[in-house]
Amino acid sequence: MDNENTNFISEEDTSQGIIKCSCCGAKLTFLPGTHSLKCEFCGTINEIKIDENLRQEAVKELDYLSVVAELKNEGSSQAQEIHTVKCQSCGAETTFDENVVSSKCDFCGSPLTVNKNQTVKKIKPKALLPFSVERFQGEEMYRQWLKSLWFAPSDLKKNAEKSEVLSGVYLPYWTFDAKTVTNYRGKRGDNYYTEETYKNAQGQEQTRQVKHTNWSMKSGVVRNVFDDIIQAASSSLPSSFLNSLQPWNLQDLVAYDEKFMSGFKAETYSVDIEKGFDGAKKIMDSEINKSIRKDIGGDEQQIDSKNVNISDITFKHILLPIWISSYRYNGKSYRFVVNGQNGKVRGDRPYSTIKIVGMIVGILALLSILFFGLGK
Repeated sequence: MDNENTNFISEEDTSQGIIKCSCCGAKLTFLPGTHSLKCEFCGTINEIKIDENLRQEAVKELDYLSVVAELKNEGSSQAQEIHTVKCQSCGAETTFDENVVSSKCDFCGSPLTVNKNQTVKKIKPKALLPFSVERFQGEEMYRQWLKSLWFAPSDLKKNAEKSEVLSGVYLPYWTFDAKTVTNYRGKRGDNYYTEETYKNAQGQEQTRQVKHTNWSMKSGVVRNVFDDIIQAASSSLPSSFLNSLQPWNLQDLVAYDEKFMSGFKAETYSVDIEKGFDGAKKIMDSEINKSIRKDIGGDEQQIDSKNVNISDITFKHILLPIWISSYRYNGKSYRFVVNGQNGKVRGDRPYSTIKIVGMIVGILALLSILFFGLGK
């Protein structure tokens, strides 16, 4: 495999969802960190042609209100039927290769049986971020993460290493753009200080500075522009997990292409576009409040009321890469996740009660020694 050939994949090399090697016809898998697929049989590097025009079209924003209206009526041209399998334990809905009849859920480890007749109609993703982190790198991050855990059971590393290898999954996300104009009413607080005299516990006169706030009414208008507010469209992982994987560099998005997904799975969204926008509005509201407080000025601010007008709402539906593994310890399932673009990690873990109690006892003993030692 030292003498690798390089070919480009043509449409003829892709049939029924299987990406074939241009030299030997074997099934290919995407090679993270590249724009190519590598044949494990003959070593040929099969390049994926990147059409910049298609990429620019894929990252274009879609009008939110018109797509929502279409979905509520007769459906949308942005939607398509997708073959999926749904986990009966955690509810994750994932796509599979056509030749797979059974597997396990990457999110909870439960067994799955693929029903070929199960289809759902979903808004199709237009773009994705290809994997940059390879599986062996993710596994090394997994081992380093296990070593770094404080107060973990002594046999955790041994048991956790018995877990399945990391699985590569593309998670569904929404991104939203919007403009807001907000009329508000509030109060501005300007602090000033006076000096007062008082007597301490020993009856001695002392002076101190006392803060006062002069409040005045304030009203105004603030304008905000929001770009690519990212909202997870998956409920298979806790929001704390998903938030900790950020940031994502969306400049590296490419047009949706099954070649980048060869050898990987993709979860279909369980958080629809309207619920996704509800989450985005919470982020927008926090930023709007910051803008209002800045506009009010002063030392302190109170927001009494605000009226937010949102316009120019657009969105993208994209797929972002993660490596995920689940392992069981004492009958409970735990998960480990790696951001497939930047390598950030997050995991569930058990704690050792004995180690924690031992630490507390040790701290109390040390404090006792210091206390009684100083009292002598």
